[in-house]
Amino acid sequence: MKNPLSICVYCGSGFGTDPAFKTAANELGKSMADAGIRLVYGGGNVGLMGEVAKAVKDNGGYVTGIIPRFLKDREIMFEEADENIVVDDMHTRKRMMFEKSDAFVALPGGVGTLEELIEQLTWAQLGRHTKPIVIADIKGFWRPLITLMAHMRNFEFIREGLEVNYGVAEHARDIVPMIAQKIHYRPRVEESDASLTKM
Repeated sequence: MKNPLSICVYCGSGFGTDPAFKTAANELGKSMADAGIRLVYGGGNVGLMGEVAKAVKDNGGYVTGIIPRFLKDREIMFEEADENIVVDDMHTRKRMMFEKSDAFVALPGGVGTLEELIEQLTWAQLGRHTKPIVIADIKGFWRPLITLMAHMRNFEFIREGLEVNYGVAEHARDIVPMIAQKIHYRPRVEESDASLTKM
């Protein structure tokens, strides 16, 4: 695996109602920077998006923000990013985020975050990529989606040969070790002996 590694983080442009979401974004950003892993994300300076980007930068990491022109002011582009890419539309944004990333993480967020996560799950299911996908189920936020996936399996809409492979992390501290293990990446610093969820 190439070094440095880049992880795409999908998350909300708001903070949500539980302080644990902001804490998780901060912890994820710090752990990525400490491990020498670059952040690829949607380029905003607000909500969880801004929190994870600031945590990466504050801890000496590298940030690439990719934002469509029409959202540049609404989401207040994170000017301190090492690389800011302004694109014409959402399709270009998502394609570039995919191309620049080695793995994907979904923190809590709204329908945009859900749509981005589902797109990566679908592409993986169809064999378009094998990059790790981690659902950060902080305080059970994604539990309804995980339950829905099980429901689809039970009714064989997700069936043999069309498996959807992803990891689930209940704590932000587990995300980097999960991804590092999956793609045989050696972090810049030694990670703690966090328990790993099977991917």
